[in-house]
Amino acid sequence: MARRKKVYEGKAKILYEGPEPGTLIQYFKDDAATQPTQKAAPSDGRGVLNNRLSEFFMSGLNAIGVPTHFIRRINMREQLIRMVEIIPLIVTVRNFAAGDLSSRLGIPEGTPLPRPIVEFYFKDDKLGNPLVTEEHVIAFGWASQQDLDDMVALALRVNDFLSGAMLGAGIRLADFHIEVGRIWEGDYMRLIVADEISPDSCRLWDLRAAETPDRDGQTREPGPLADVYTELARRLGVLPSNVTHTTKPTLIN
Repeated sequence: MARRKKVYEGKAKILYEGPEPGTLIQYFKDDAATQPTQKAAPSDGRGVLNNRLSEFFMSGLNAIGVPTHFIRRINMREQLIRMVEIIPLIVTVRNFAAGDLSSRLGIPEGTPLPRPIVEFYFKDDKLGNPLVTEEHVIAFGWASQQDLDDMVALALRVNDFLSGAMLGAGIRLADFHIEVGRIWEGDYMRLIVADEISPDSCRLWDLRAAETPDRDGQTREPGPLADVYTELARRLGVLPSNVTHTTKPTLIN
């Protein structure tokens, strides 16, 4: 078997040259995508679950007309994707106050936001992926105003799909992030969802656990989904119910 050429390796994935021009093979590692100051702790099976879950979400988006880089899953850890030019921004959609939004604005965690809020972070681990404004994005040439408008529209469509899918499984989607890439079809350029959609890029709260009263008979606030990788896969019907996994994801700020 010919040795494949590695194109890129990140914290959680490796990209190899694909079998056809304009394609790549995305390999999911067991290391979690973490914050820049944290080390990724390897966990057996995390990459397999993230591969299957990302396939589930990307396929669902493709089916409703939201373009993604996903073509098909190759095996338990690999999928065939389209090659894109990644815009150096992390696009975050927030439905509830949590993480650094709560700390920045003093809003109690769990507070519903008036509407989904889209934020942009400059994608640079060494800088800690800092929050940036649209003015920064345009001034430094990372994207145009039209790109920004298209990214917001794309992110909100992804939010509608993910929120509905999660709610049907008894899960609240507090926030998530995506990456967006450019592809060219002749002289025409368009933006598509890239990278992955998995528990590593989402903050998920368990609504079913919140429905169960505690010892004092009080209803609890929704909390993080326990055993999130396997439990999410079970509830969405992605994996059989007898699979176990213990590692929790790193949540976005």
